[in-house]
Amino acid sequence: MSIQAPNGALPPALPPGLNRPADAADLPFVTDPGEMRGEMLYRALGRTGETISAIGLGGFHIGKKKLTDGEAVTLIHAAIDRGITFMDNCWDYNEGRSELRMGVALSQGNYRDKVMLMSKMDGRTKAEAMQQIDTSLTRLQVDCIDIVQHHEILRYDDPDRIFGEDGAMEAFVEAKQAGKLRYIGFTGHKDPRIHLQMLDVAAERGFHFDTVQMPLNVMDAHFRSFAHLVLPYLVEHGIGVLGMKTFGDGSLLKSEAPIKPIEYLHYSLNLPTSVVITGIENQANLDQAFEAVKTFKPMNKAAVAELLSRSEPYARHGKFELFKTTSTFDGTAKNFDWLGEEPEAVQKLAPVLE
Repeated sequence: MSIQAPNGALPPALPPGLNRPADAADLPFVTDPGEMRGEMLYRALGRTGETISAIGLGGFHIGKKKLTDGEAVTLIHAAIDRGITFMDNCWDYNEGRSELRMGVALSQGNYRDKVMLMSKMDGRTKAEAMQQIDTSLTRLQVDCIDIVQHHEILRYDDPDRIFGEDGAMEAFVEAKQAGKLRYIGFTGHKDPRIHLQMLDVAAERGFHFDTVQMPLNVMDAHFRSFAHLVLPYLVEHGIGVLGMKTFGDGSLLKSEAPIKPIEYLHYSLNLPTSVVITGIENQANLDQAFEAVKTFKPMNKAAVAELLSRSEPYARHGKFELFKTTSTFDGTAKNFDWLGEEPEAVQKLAPVLE
């Protein structure tokens, strides 16, 4: 459908590349696939000096009600035993059940010592973020979380709130100084331009993020693409890339695009990701993740272009990337109280609404 201006002329052209790139396959590709040890591939986490598994275990899925507590713990142990060292989680996942289950799993034996543990906080204020960090530490049964990320950077005002007076970043920095966390990052799934805004606000304040988490999948390359707009900056600045939404919690697979699930994983591994986080709800999911690593071979541009040509008809308008085009995945929009009340300084400046 073509919409014309009232006088019949086409609207003036916007700058190119805002919604879709001219060449979907013109992407940064991984230059070092990593080191294969046992069944798992290992890669550098940006410039942190850490090495982590190229596949990470998704925290949301491990807390779903379809799994019992015992089944979740068994899956976590099996993943670690086979070489997965990156554990994803979040303060708000499944009302805390995801962190509680992971805490039980890591408290047994020496499992905690084998993993890079990450969790995410929703609070935009210092007070709310600090409370959430302490809650996560308790649930996870640890004194320190390796990576803590600002969660769901979905709005253009999120960076200003986080970096503002009495904002969440003050809590993160104090927690790091107190030994409660080691590395700081952020995550979001809505729009790559909001990620760039967060990175710009951080740079303006002289802050360097250790990690950034974002959707990277065969459909993202065609529409409001994080891989095109954000990934090059992260690579240039040595920021660890945490890929997520490989399958969009199954919504991408429902497109019935002629792409095998293992090809979805191969595509994300072919980008310069430190880790590709995927949901593991059963043994078959776990086996598929290891099969993807075992069979992964770096793809050149021609191979990537062929793969993306199969996803393009399904991807142009973000129909299946629900996290970009709907509120389905926006937990903080549905639970606004997770962000915390505005700091006192803001409340003093704000007008009284009657």
